[in-house]
Amino acid sequence: MELIPAIDIIEGKCVRLTKGDYALKTVYADRPADMARRFEDLGYRRLHVVDLDGAKSKHIVNTNALKQIAETTSLIVDFGGGIKTDDDIRKAFDCGASMVTIGSVAVTHPEQMERWLQEFGSQNIILGADVRNGRISVNGWKEDSSEQLLPFLQRYIEKGITKVLCTDISRDGTLTGPAVSLYQEILKAFPQLHLIASGGVSSDDDLRCLEAAGLPAAVFGKAFYEGRITLTPNMLQP
Repeated sequence: MELIPAIDIIEGKCVRLTKGDYALKTVYADRPADMARRFEDLGYRRLHVVDLDGAKSKHIVNTNALKQIAETTSLIVDFGGGIKTDDDIRKAFDCGASMVTIGSVAVTHPEQMERWLQEFGSQNIILGADVRNGRISVNGWKEDSSEQLLPFLQRYIEKGITKVLCTDISRDGTLTGPAVSLYQEILKAFPQLHLIASGGVSSDDDLRCLEAAGLPAAVFGKAFYEGRITLTPNMLQP
């Protein structure tokens, strides 16, 4: 299983929220690039970066932080948050993202999402499936759409999506454990999917549990910043 640390950015700083609530914010580092180099030094190859200002503003904001991470590390960065327009997605790639994570647009403007898949390639786009009460949430998790999870995934898999980042919003930043049964349900329905688990990871044991459940990859953030994660990539079986 691939271990993917996360950096969430507000006002250029590395933060974590609880359940996506901007009022429940903890700052962990003033410079995201410094944290990214720390992850690289520990042996991580991937990094998940979320522009929380962008998610709230509905256009990307923290491009300088993304550029600094890309210029000072060799990490493979996937970037999400606020990518709503052609200009946004091009900026993300121009500033050093190897992949982008698209959530809201996939719900609200599916024709635009399909065009991006054609233009930028499905290998470079991760479908963001942020779930609350079985429905896909949009616009920085402030709104729940009418989209049910499995039909939403089915539709985009048919359009070429191979990578999905699924976050259980009720668990994100809570350190209460990941939604293993949810991910098993998804993998049972779509065994070929490169599913990235996100939300609730609290310990090394949680990561091992996700690996045992067959997850190809998992994102974690708060648990690392709180000193609860000691695993590094070479400690799990390839």
